[in-house]
Amino acid sequence: MKPLFTVDVEESFHAAAIEPFVPRSRWNAEPARVDRGVGRLLELLARYDATGTFFTLGIVADRTPEVVRRIAEAGHEVASHGWSHKSVARLTPDQFREEVARSRDVLSSISGKPVIGYRAPNFSITADRAWAFEILMEEGYVYDSSVFPARRSGAGFTPRVQVIGKGERRLLEIPMTPASIGSIRVPAGGGAWFRLLPYGLTRLALKQAAARREPGVFYIHPWELDMDQPRFAVNTATRIRHYGGLGRVDTRIEKLLSEFSFTSVEAWLATEHANGVHA
Repeated sequence: MKPLFTVDVEESFHAAAIEPFVPRSRWNAEPARVDRGVGRLLELLARYDATGTFFTLGIVADRTPEVVRRIAEAGHEVASHGWSHKSVARLTPDQFREEVARSRDVLSSISGKPVIGYRAPNFSITADRAWAFEILMEEGYVYDSSVFPARRSGAGFTPRVQVIGKGERRLLEIPMTPASIGSIRVPAGGGAWFRLLPYGLTRLALKQAAARREPGVFYIHPWELDMDQPRFAVNTATRIRHYGGLGRVDTRIEKLLSEFSFTSVEAWLATEHANGVHA
């Protein structure tokens, strides 16, 4: 069972932790640097003959379409991260529909391929926002990867892949992968947890998923490989969360790619359907 390598394609200032210090009104004035981290990730994936899914913001695709083309031309899946990086909690159902439809259309137009997957910013689809799954189905998405069962937002969700809906109106939920230590689920699937917690937790999470015959899901942001990114004036907690451990990310990802054979969600789904699973 191959684990899934996923990337949330956004600029460093798009992160929810940074927004209070770099308001949206400043975003267009900040330099675009996402190509640096994306380029490094493409190099590493090619070196280890791995493929990945790049959940890309619509505003990133609109500003730097060449990044999306580069991802697609390298043989990786382009999926949606919404349009504006607004949490689902900040959107009405109509606004959410506009975000997922607009990003889908732009990403598909640039990449030249259908966009079938979605991940909400900050893993913000929660049990009380299940209406988002219905809208994703209506807008033609095949799968979602917005649930993190080891976080408060993932309360009520299982760490296992599950089918939402029935008949022709179905959506596959592919949750993030926690590490289970006794009865405790520890976030270990990427991001700040990958940078700040021991590397062995990520390895444990992926091996536990494989033992369950589930695809472990790893995620990273391009800015986490950009050591020369501007450092914004933030508080201490945000500085640790956002900038802590950046210097070890490149080495850790290379180690991860050497230990596991990663694939994209799209490729995994093709294998599952060929085997009659989730069909």
